[in-house]
This record gives sequence, C-alpha cells and structure tokens, in this order.
Amino acid sequence: MNTQTGKPDHIEDYLVQLHTGQWFGWSNSKNKVYANLIIHDDSKTKPTEQECIDGLATMQSNFDTAKTNAINKKASAEAWILINLKT
Repeated sequence: MNTQTGKPDHIEDYLVQLHTGQWFGWSNSKNKVYANLIIHDDSKTKPTEQECIDGLATMQSNFDTAKTNAINKKASAEAWILINLKT
C-alpha cells in the first residue's frame, strides 16, 4: 500500500484481505513477486497470478472511485452552501 496515499499498489494488499492470519509468505522477502509467493496454511489455496492482478486492479479502481466520490461530494456541498448564502 502506498504509505502517502493509502492506495493499494502491490499484490500483497490483495492477499492480506483474502484471509485472516499469516496464511501466506514469500520465499524471498526482499523480492515480493508472485513467483515467490508461498502458502503457509494448507487449508488455503494459492490464488492464481491473474486473480492477484485482477484483485489488485479492482482494489485500485474502488480506491479511485471512493476518492472521486468524496471530492465530488465536497464540491457539491460547497456549491450548495454558496448558492444558499446568496439567498
């Protein structure tokens, strides 16, 4: 996750929301790519690389939509205030 914006930016952001606990890890913690993804919990299945890519893309889209909605809501409220102050 981007520490400045809070926007998901890595497949790890997708993975942590799939299940609770330490169900996955990395064979190389300095190179967190799909090829190094390992599953610690035998009751969980390893998502495909495409599922991780698509899941992250959905999270990013949802983040962008929420941010846009918040900006639009604020602008709408400000416009309403200005209109009503004139009357």
